[in-house]
Amino acid sequence: MEHEKYPEHLVFGLDIGTRSIVGTVGYRKQNNQFVVIAQCMREHETRAMIDGQIHDIEMVSETIRNVKEELEKQVGRKLTEVCIAAAGRVLKTVQVSAEYDFASDTTVNEEHIQSLDLIGVEKAYDTLREELKEEKINFYCVGYSVINYTLNGYSIAKLNGHKASKIGTNLLATFLPDEVINGLYAAVEEAGLQVVCITLEPIAAINVAIPERFRLLNIAMVDVGAGTSDISITKDGSIVAYGMIPYAGDEITEAIAQKYLVEFNVAETMKTSCLKKKSVSFKDVMGIKSKITTEEILGSVDDIVHKITKSVAEKIVELNGGKSVSAVFVVGGGGKIPGFVTSLANYLELPQDRVALRGEEVLGNIIFLQEKVKKDSLLVTPIGICLTFYEKSNNFIFVTVNGVRVKLYDNDKLTVSDAAVQMGYPNEKLFPRRGKPINFTLNGSPRMVRGELGEAAQIRLNGENVGLNHRILQNDKIEITESTVGGDAVCEIGQLPEYHSTITIYVNGSRILCPKFIEVNGTLVSEYYSIQDQDEVQMLSYYTLQQVLEFMDIQCQGEILVNNKPAGMEEKVYENFTITCNLNNNQASDDSFAEGQEDMFSEEVAAAEVKTKEGSEGKSGETAKGDSSARDIYVTVNSTVVKLEGKENYIFVDIFDFYHFDLSVMQGTELVTEVNGIRVDFTAPLQEGDHIQIYWR
Repeated sequence: MEHEKYPEHLVFGLDIGTRSIVGTVGYRKQNNQFVVIAQCMREHETRAMIDGQIHDIEMVSETIRNVKEELEKQVGRKLTEVCIAAAGRVLKTVQVSAEYDFASDTTVNEEHIQSLDLIGVEKAYDTLREELKEEKINFYCVGYSVINYTLNGYSIAKLNGHKASKIGTNLLATFLPDEVINGLYAAVEEAGLQVVCITLEPIAAINVAIPERFRLLNIAMVDVGAGTSDISITKDGSIVAYGMIPYAGDEITEAIAQKYLVEFNVAETMKTSCLKKKSVSFKDVMGIKSKITTEEILGSVDDIVHKITKSVAEKIVELNGGKSVSAVFVVGGGGKIPGFVTSLANYLELPQDRVALRGEEVLGNIIFLQEKVKKDSLLVTPIGICLTFYEKSNNFIFVTVNGVRVKLYDNDKLTVSDAAVQMGYPNEKLFPRRGKPINFTLNGSPRMVRGELGEAAQIRLNGENVGLNHRILQNDKIEITESTVGGDAVCEIGQLPEYHSTITIYVNGSRILCPKFIEVNGTLVSEYYSIQDQDEVQMLSYYTLQQVLEFMDIQCQGEILVNNKPAGMEEKVYENFTITCNLNNNQASDDSFAEGQEDMFSEEVAAAEVKTKEGSEGKSGETAKGDSSARDIYVTVNSTVVKLEGKENYIFVDIFDFYHFDLSVMQGTELVTEVNGIRVDFTAPLQEGDHIQIYWR
């Protein structure tokens, strides 16, 4: 064929297998048909590869060079770039679930979804590291596929735009070890080629064997090579699992070599002859010539074929959640041995026609310009490697993160977050962190006050400020300044919504509103008490009789009745209880009690009495009117001069005995109390000439 018929750009795909290396050169037409213009296959002269792993880089490189030179003759061009695939033997897959909780209902955007996926991938990394903690191998995440998302616990196809309090993901992350990548690159580069795209053999094969339109079905693909059998599972439109067993065509070849005492290469020839001949002639290592039927050879390997297919079936069931799949496609040379698909169908308990070799059926969109090309399962993976080039130019790139050189598998959508995860940057240091919360109980029920949210990590890419989802390229320099922790949670008793609850008590027929006392760890506190972690907060639903009398600042003579029964000072007084007592002479003649007691007490006044437990003498330091130690002082309340009299010392709450301010009806959300411009509580001491402000805000 003339060179002019080819387009300018050709794709060179290389399937570096255990037994052979297959090279394919072609191009894709505008109608998505792929045209193969040249192919070449060379077997390894020695066992330079075992189970998909390169053991002798020089020998593998030499075979690659031979394939390259033969293809260059066929196409009339120099080939410098190549697409390759790594064997499934070295593939590690981890399926994880991850969730992200919002502080309140939030509209989900792409940033949230990227963060969720990042949490999942990091969790997969942690899982893999834990599984392989004894092995000092560095793995690279070569990609992940989302199986499904969840919104508030329910499965959903797309999260973007929905409101949620919690989002989640189930994803499948795939990893490759560093040594495998380095070995492949070394062999290819030594042959004078540059890798422009790398994929995984099971991914390459499934892209040809199971097109996307079939992936709604629960189907397994098995790529039976020489050293490994790679397995992929599709369901609900996605690839949901990858797996591998280390048994394939070489096990069959070795069984033949052992049975007939021949070299490995002779045994390989005998095996392949079973596909097209009725008898085989060979010479064993003793030099004895023999001729046997292919039926006899197949009978000698029947046990090993059953062993392989049984292992494949068990792996498929494991990857598929404990049950068989609906159908199986088999590709690769190892699966062509007669009896393989029949045995696999039996172990999977599937009808014979549900397990089949895939060759010509899936290559209908492939045009071969060479003459007499047989479209069979051997060609699926090499062509799949070529087609991967058009999906994404996968390669490894290097970037620098905080001075550390990081190698990344380039899936054409790498972001700063991918680089951060690859270098092991802690996920919690990328996103805003909350300060310490306060966990406490209120009347026995658990409560939590969240800490403040800090700032997200600051990221500079090549000197410019960017976000976590910013795309990165080869040799980019990334600087990450870790996120900050917000302030610790702070909550005062007065901020609790229950704080303003009151208890109504009737004293000598007058209705008294008493705010509920607050007890923390068994000790009375005021509204300004700052709740600490693990505090036990109790909002008491009663007063003792003594507390009621102290709250009202009254003294009684003789017997005191609670609900018409004699009571001591420790008697508990609950909602709507009645107290009946005889006041002493001074208080009984004081009109302020009879006329205003009902309205003069409220929840804010009670806070002053509660506060006295914290060291203030409060009422205990007072003296009755007429006492020789009493003194008068003048203060200014809301621009009005007020005379305080009858006591030796005065505190803020005493104002209400001489200045009318209605506390029984709340006229705002907060009562402001100030002395000389400074915010105080009801136990603050008062001095001559103080300027006092009291008002509802």
